[in-house]
Amino acid sequence: MPAYVLRSVRPLGGEPADVVLTDGVIAQIAPAGAAEAPPGAVEIHGAGHVLLPGLVDLHTHLREPGREDAETVESGTRAAAAGGFTAVHAMANTSPVADTAGVVEQVWRLGQEAGWVDVQPVGAVTVGLAGERLAELGAMADSKARVRVFSDDGKCVFDPVLMRRALEYVKAFDGVVAQHAQEPRLTEGAQMHEGVVSAEIGLAGWPAVAEEAIIARDVLLAEHVGSRLHVCHLSTRGSVEIVRWAKARGIDVTAEATPHHLLLTDDLARGYDPVFKVNPPLRTADDVEAVREGLADGTIDIVATDHAPHPREDKDCEWAAAAFGMTGLETALSVVQETMVDTGRLTWADVARVLSTAPARIGRIGHAHGRPIAVGEPANLVLVDPAATRVVDGTAQQTASSNTPLQGRELPGRVVATFLRGRATVLDGTPVSPAEAVA
Repeated sequence: MPAYVLRSVRPLGGEPADVVLTDGVIAQIAPAGAAEAPPGAVEIHGAGHVLLPGLVDLHTHLREPGREDAETVESGTRAAAAGGFTAVHAMANTSPVADTAGVVEQVWRLGQEAGWVDVQPVGAVTVGLAGERLAELGAMADSKARVRVFSDDGKCVFDPVLMRRALEYVKAFDGVVAQHAQEPRLTEGAQMHEGVVSAEIGLAGWPAVAEEAIIARDVLLAEHVGSRLHVCHLSTRGSVEIVRWAKARGIDVTAEATPHHLLLTDDLARGYDPVFKVNPPLRTADDVEAVREGLADGTIDIVATDHAPHPREDKDCEWAAAAFGMTGLETALSVVQETMVDTGRLTWADVARVLSTAPARIGRIGHAHGRPIAVGEPANLVLVDPAATRVVDGTAQQTASSNTPLQGRELPGRVVATFLRGRATVLDGTPVSPAEAVA
């Protein structure tokens, strides 16, 4: 594996420096132009480029096992590397469901074999995501995959007794329950956000209170049992306010926002294009503003993609029959730049926090990912050209599916290079297979 010298890059958007990567770690940080290249080193000239710790996604759907027509661990992690990620948490709603030690270890091994990023499986909270009895939480935690995040994402753990038991159980190994906050009775048949647009176009509405009621209940349960709670894909102003209140009260709750809830609104449903159908649904402009405010002031801890690939036939149909979900791994960083950095709400150091350090901490992989850019630290890094622009083409992305809501949209920023323990997984914006990188 060659050494790399990153010339005149800006760590966390700061002053230019040379950064040398050897033997899987950051070996040297010197003033721009001062570092001596080791023999055989590959030099990357990155004047104006921002160097960040490798991104960490707490919420990725890799679909394997069972839905390889939509995505595989290989294609999904290649897409993740292209988006600047060095670690992803793979959600449990596979087939079979990741509710046993055997299945989570299978996903973990597939990630190791693919070699693009570190894959950390998320274990199901309940058997088969059925919401009836707890899955093998302890066995998954003790497996080689060392699961610390548990979620029935796609379905809500709606039984309060079962949710309490899950919160109590994961305390034993410092785990966290990541809740998909959706009161099922309030969302039966729901197709989009309940509001003016849904009334005008005649689609059944998904009311904000269905999300907010579960979050309110669960922060109180987490306080009662003294456990960690994580709120998945928070999307409404009321949800932001509840999490803000809970944090002020000292409750151990964290929350995530998706790129699409930072950017897009329910008005896009007017064309009945199912590419904009997602759960939770796109909300109002006021909700989008509240989510941006919450991310800026720290109420929302992280950005997570909720990357949800689907085969063409699951989206190329009428709205009511279409699947919920959007891809997001390859566009997440650009959306955060557009909505938060270029608007002055976040610095690049803040981006490192919400897309790397904090998700690694919540998922308890902070020993390897989300680390400071410092000598001796693992060389899990992403180099970004913030001045570049690109037009999104879903058919040209690395993911196996093309259901991006950003098709044809111009976005700022371009991932120039991604490094996993000092090995290039992306160079000049192009994925580099593990075999090529070592050659």
